[in-house]
Amino acid sequence: MDWSNFWAELWQYHRGKIIGIFLGLLVGISLAVFGFWRTLLVAVCIIIGYFIGKKIDGNFDFHGFFGKFSKK
Repeated sequence: MDWSNFWAELWQYHRGKIIGIFLGLLVGISLAVFGFWRTLLVAVCIIIGYFIGKKIDGNFDFHGFFGKFSKK
């Protein structure tokens, strides 16, 4: 079996598992190195950056998303 074909099939059929493993590894290392609160701060910054990026791309409705949390 060709290695490039093996990795392509592995990525095609198990993409979510592979991403989950690497994210879990990254979070675990971050917690061990920086601690809970600093890791949480970085995660919040990443989430905010993601939403800003979606807004720039035009694929995200801030008013609809945050409207769920505010009382009218």
